Amino acid sequence: MQGRWKQMEDEKSLLISARNLVKEFPMENQRTLQAISDVDFDIYRGETHALVGESGCGKSTLGRVLIKLLDATSGTIMFKGTDLGKMKPEQFAGVRRQMQIIFQDPYASLNPRMNVCEIIAEPLITYGLTKRKADTEQAVRELMQEVGIPAEFINRYPHQFSGGQRQRIGIARAIALHPELIVCDEPVSALDVSIQSQVLNLLKDLQEQYHLTYLFISHDLSVVKFISDRVSVMFLGKICETASTEELFSHPLHPYTMCLMNAIPKTDPHARSDNAEILSGEIPSPMNPPSGCRFHTRCPFAKEICGKEEPVLQDVGGRKVACHFPME
Repeated sequence: MQGRWKQMEDEKSLLISARNLVKEFPMENQRTLQAISDVDFDIYRGETHALVGESGCGKSTLGRVLIKLLDATSGTIMFKGTDLGKMKPEQFAGVRRQMQIIFQDPYASLNPRMNVCEIIAEPLITYGLTKRKADTEQAVRELMQEVGIPAEFINRYPHQFSGGQRQRIGIARAIALHPELIVCDEPVSALDVSIQSQVLNLLKDLQEQYHLTYLFISHDLSVVKFISDRVSVMFLGKICETASTEELFSHPLHPYTMCLMNAIPKTDPHARSDNAEILSGEIPSPMNPPSGCRFHTRCPFAKEICGKEEPVLQDVGGRKVACHFPME
């Protein structure tokens, strides 16, 4: 995976990139919640780029802003060299079909009043890819076969399927338009472990077949290690480290990444360490983030400068790290 990622980076085959991205939500008493704060983010064509971090750090918001399900407060998003922020709605309609999303909850993401055929056919009809009803139904049957749903279930409704089957229907809907980028927003977190592996293998097979690029959002590091080529770690609205999957799991540099890795349960008692760093200290509020490094209130290695100056995401040994002392 590391070699594949470096090859893509060398070729500079950027599919989508964000610079100085900010997303704020208005709150009560004229306050604002900054869910994404000055984020720089790149996704290369053909890779699976994972985005990890604890709940509430802004992962899902970033994914939705990148594909304009939510409008950015400020910043620039470039998709295949085109500035999405400068596009008019009618211009963006042609780009929309190239960017799709698989939602976390397979129970809430499907319209209970529509059967499988109507759900999967909706994007095909919207973009005029099929003209006749027979052609639409044939296309839906082929998509169902691709994701492992028997074609004879074409007239069933979502409540008649299991969670794993519903997520497969969501995946079929996402690939119906043959997009280039799919945001996978924790697509297996609501599924049983045995079903998770099946869906993950399906996503990998579809990626190879359709030449897809994934932004894979998750909090499950074992899943991320299995499916991703590159990983970005997010904390309180900011990217704190980006590296290839192999490098990140073998040698994390940011203290927050280290703590995440130490939190992974280890089945081998000899591999456990009593000296592993454990998060402590004050949990910062996204409504009032601390000055300087946002992680310094919980960082076991924090120094005086960490509370005063915000670290810049910089290149360190072939990866990007936002830390004043990344090599210590």
